Amino acid sequence: MSTVTSSTEPAAAPPVGAGLSGLSRGRSVTNSVMTVVVYGAFLLALVPLAWILWTVLSRGYSLLLDQNWWLTSQRGITPRRVGGGAYHAILGTLVQAAVCALIAVPIAVFTAIYLVEYGRGKLARAVSFMVDILTGIPSIVAALFIYAVWVTTFGLQRVGFAVSLALVMLMIPVVVRSTEEMLKLVPNELREASYALGVPKWKTIARIVIPTALSGIITGVLLGLARVMGETAPLLILGPYSASINTSLVDGPMAALPTMIKDNFGQALQPATDRLWASALTLILLVLLLNGAGRVVARFSAVR
Repeated sequence: MSTVTSSTEPAAAPPVGAGLSGLSRGRSVTNSVMTVVVYGAFLLALVPLAWILWTVLSRGYSLLLDQNWWLTSQRGITPRRVGGGAYHAILGTLVQAAVCALIAVPIAVFTAIYLVEYGRGKLARAVSFMVDILTGIPSIVAALFIYAVWVTTFGLQRVGFAVSLALVMLMIPVVVRSTEEMLKLVPNELREASYALGVPKWKTIARIVIPTALSGIITGVLLGLARVMGETAPLLILGPYSASINTSLVDGPMAALPTMIKDNFGQALQPATDRLWASALTLILLVLLLNGAGRVVARFSAVR
């Protein structure tokens, strides 16, 4: 007679950490795959950018090596004639951008100060909402709005100042948001210490808050300038091109680099084509210079 015995001993438990080890391996694989995907997407996006830069550089660098390109205008230069420079267009671009900054920067900085330091209730929400709306406005819409007011309503001529007004609408939201973020980074302890000493709020903002965030504000201004200097729609609609040097924003056509590119576009003659590529490269270098300046200032923009 055989006896059947049943074991009531519990089954051996899996090693401690076995489940965690499998989970860690899964996460490691996922991390590796996503790293490859991200780097692949970055390289894929870099290809057209590198191709554009190489095309413009290879076709436009030759004229930039000639000092006349930086010192002379296109006055008297026909599409068939070799020579002339971009001094008039560079000067016009810088003048229009400078006037734009003189108008936009104070408005944007004071708006940001209001939103951070004073803004409460419906008015602040309305102002913030309008800044968001301006951020998403296409440049051609801003140009058409200024055209409707400046030319259609008041009957004024298309001049460089109208271009600057359109650029103001595009620059304000960039500077407002960057300044707003920098002001928010200023520690509240600095404000409270100033208030504890009996310093009024406006003086605290002027003497403590703004100087603390000043480098970051300057960075935002430079980046905003770099953005508007590359715009083309306001120039094409509001700023007639001139091959001569004109520094007056309210009298006659004024040249700019985007309109100089447009003036040479479509010409089958080699001199005009060379000037087209050289103008594009000059504009790219100017924008890169401002962006580089913004990055340099950003290194010192940490709120202390």
